[in-house]
Amino acid sequence: MDGYTSYRISAPSTFKDVFSHFYYAENKSEEPIEKTLLPSYQTIMIFNLGTPASFISKNKEEITVERCMVLGPIKHAFNYILPENAEILVCNFKDDAFFRFFGNAGLTDGLAIHPDELLHQNCFTTLWSELKKIDSNENRIEALLDFCTPYLRNRNEIAEQIASFDRKTFSPIKEISQKNKLSERSLQANHKKHFGYTSKEMYRYQRFLKAIQIIQTSSCTNAKIDWFDVINQCGYYDQSQLIKDFQHYIHLSPSKYLKFQESICDPKN
Repeated sequence: MDGYTSYRISAPSTFKDVFSHFYYAENKSEEPIEKTLLPSYQTIMIFNLGTPASFISKNKEEITVERCMVLGPIKHAFNYILPENAEILVCNFKDDAFFRFFGNAGLTDGLAIHPDELLHQNCFTTLWSELKKIDSNENRIEALLDFCTPYLRNRNEIAEQIASFDRKTFSPIKEISQKNKLSERSLQANHKKHFGYTSKEMYRYQRFLKAIQIIQTSSCTNAKIDWFDVINQCGYYDQSQLIKDFQHYIHLSPSKYLKFQESICDPKN
């Protein structure tokens, strides 16, 4: 679309355990642009650098971001609207990084809050003012990382083990609890505390994400999608379970997702 620009910016290697990436979008057209963001199970921090942007919460409330806002963890798709002259820079926290910055402060479903309220300081408002003065996103991110470094806590040993665990095949709870002589219940509590979601939630999300990736790959090659193959590859019991996950995460059926995917932003791609 003419006048609309969006792209990802990789996080520096020294921050690869903190941010998965940064995202930038601006609308220089005369019409508002509405997009859908897929769930990522990440917490995001949005800096609004132009006309205030709006995000539609899961209960259909419109949240206006005038300066800076924290949202997440993002467990369901939501729409966002960029009016004329809107400009946003989004930081995507990775794994337990949000906890390392803010502790367990209000990390709950549907969180939408100014980060200054989490730290009881005006430091992020100050950072927002500085970012607005900087022209390039590369320099903005450099300034942002310099600002954030003093606030970053050392990583919890258990959280580090959870983050590095390959959970594509099964949950890390049993293996890590045995390794550290902890009860599974205690490890589950640690998982929720540091990551903002449970291991069971993540397993279900990974299964859904695999289905999305298969569908996107087939769509890019114009190949006909074999829905039963998707079900088998992703470990679904049947078609109804696949449909249920799509409705749960993005409020669309798999076929409707395929139809509207051009207007949907996948944070993992």
